[in-house]
Amino acid sequence: MIAQYRKQFNASFSEEKYRKLILALQKGYTKIPFRVAETPVFIPASLKEQLVAAGEDIINLIKGPDFIASTQNAIPVQWNVPGENSHPHFLTFDFGVCKDEQGKLTPKLIEMQGFPSLYGFQAVLGKAYKSTFKLPENLTPYFGGMDEGEYIDLLKKVIVGPNQPHEVALMDLDAPNQKTAIDFFMTQALLGIKILSLTDIFKEGNELFYREGEQKIRLRRIYNRLIFDEIAGQIGLFKESFDPRAELDIEWITHPNWFYRISKYTMPFLKSRFVPETIFLNTLKSTPPDLENYVLKPLFSFAGMGVIIDVKASDIHGIPDPENWILQKKVAYEPVVQAPDGGVKVEIRLMYLWPEGEAPRLCINLARLSRGKMIGVRYNQDFDWVGGTIGLMEQ
Repeated sequence: MIAQYRKQFNASFSEEKYRKLILALQKGYTKIPFRVAETPVFIPASLKEQLVAAGEDIINLIKGPDFIASTQNAIPVQWNVPGENSHPHFLTFDFGVCKDEQGKLTPKLIEMQGFPSLYGFQAVLGKAYKSTFKLPENLTPYFGGMDEGEYIDLLKKVIVGPNQPHEVALMDLDAPNQKTAIDFFMTQALLGIKILSLTDIFKEGNELFYREGEQKIRLRRIYNRLIFDEIAGQIGLFKESFDPRAELDIEWITHPNWFYRISKYTMPFLKSRFVPETIFLNTLKSTPPDLENYVLKPLFSFAGMGVIIDVKASDIHGIPDPENWILQKKVAYEPVVQAPDGGVKVEIRLMYLWPEGEAPRLCINLARLSRGKMIGVRYNQDFDWVGGTIGLMEQ
């Protein structure tokens, strides 16, 4: 979107450089199972300023005195975990890049989460693009004057804290085989923490442990990457491991309840020029006559699962649990990234870290390029110049 960088990048692009990028990212880790885009996104200063402002609007709501009470119903009864802390350690906000009435670029909120994203992978990805494609040194994926060293120090402060790295584990259901495992391995390389599957952990009393050879090691913190909804039909695994809903002497980074509090559930409470009109389906008084301008989303899903793009009245009336759905005004993505054969739509994820006792800090970003009907790798498998990438900004 910064014309001079786009022109230079496209002119010097080659498939050989792209192959080198992928090889550099995978070296020493694992094969990347999702598509990495051919190009970064060059974010202009005007759009960067609006993204920062849009994020602040959301954070002001989250920090408000009524937020905990207003989102209490977001947490499913069966997944309400004890020991919730006062704020999440991670915030991620996804914005589609659109154009306003004056034809200027503007962000519109699509999704939000109080849950970790690819905090390790994105740091490596930004550096790999710059190195492979010989991009100018003044381009950065970081916000607020932050550099790589400061970012990693803050990531360590949030995830490891005062503990020893071996006392902290990144946990998922089958961690080494997750689609995002490369991020897990990169995070481990940056911070020295363990990577454990749920069943690698066992409970004695109210304490959690894992084994390293013959040694039993106590866990102090869990860097949680497990989405509990994914294991709703597999809770028998808790008998082999531990039940996270029990009273445990463990610190969650971030606490599982925040996955539900900061989600699509939050969007109807937001009033901002950067947020499309959103309403809980069970509060809908009448069906809009222009349903083609709306999208129907389940509250508790991820990666676009269950979303109804072409909404019909019968879809709305056929929902058996309208309290778990939202109706949202469609966002018109603008194809603003110029590939060699035309425009590509882009979504930018702002990624925050929120240390205990401090303010949340916007650190880095993730971007996704799309030519398909929806943003996301699964919807763009037959295209090139699409997939996961990162936004670079002038310092």
